[in-house]
Amino acid sequence: MARFWSYFDPVLFGILPYVALFVFFLVTIQRYRSRSFSYTSLSSQFLENRLHFWAVVPFHYGILVVLAGHLLAFLLPRQILLWNSDPVRLYLLEITGLIFGILTATGLIASIIRRLRISKVGTVTTKRDWVLYLMLLFQLVTGIEIAVRLPWGSSWFAAVASPYFWSLVKFSPQVNLISPLPWLVKLHIINAYAVIGFFPFTRLVHVLVVPNPYLWRKPQVARWYGRPERSLS
Repeated sequence: MARFWSYFDPVLFGILPYVALFVFFLVTIQRYRSRSFSYTSLSSQFLENRLHFWAVVPFHYGILVVLAGHLLAFLLPRQILLWNSDPVRLYLLEITGLIFGILTATGLIASIIRRLRISKVGTVTTKRDWVLYLMLLFQLVTGIEIAVRLPWGSSWFAAVASPYFWSLVKFSPQVNLISPLPWLVKLHIINAYAVIGFFPFTRLVHVLVVPNPYLWRKPQVARWYGRPERSLS
């Protein structure tokens, strides 16, 4: 079975990354040029704020640390391996990554529960939002499972995944680096590509423009319509 699935590796890890990036840049630019005001998080905070706080804050702080960790392992693999040469520092890095991964998942799950429990918030949640939530949840669950079942991820990411991603940058994908990895890791990477490709169709695009364009962009006017008040006379 493993040999059968290996035939798909060149497509999934050699072609899919470029397809995802092509869709990302093409749709992102097209959307900004034609519908620039759609670059918003479409926040539902004004509909409900208490659960919103406990969902958004853990998610955002957690995801920033998790993404920063992945980026550092990609940009500075040698330094990461050097840091991990000390068992204490290795444990510290692994535990920190796991904690913030769980924190991110907690915030995302809280956000999903909020949209399911509060009808006003659920009403403004689109099908694309639900697809995005499921994709992000899958990414976080597989990431946490990798951290638990396949420890020392920071080291093998720096040693194996980082060279693979750099090979993509050089337009010479070394799929052979990814092929031996467990399918749990492969699914995590494939879903990451799917998130990148789906990114420009969702509310996530707001991270590309916050906060700079708001300094010179024309203000967006919002009007509330309701029944006219009865005359007191």
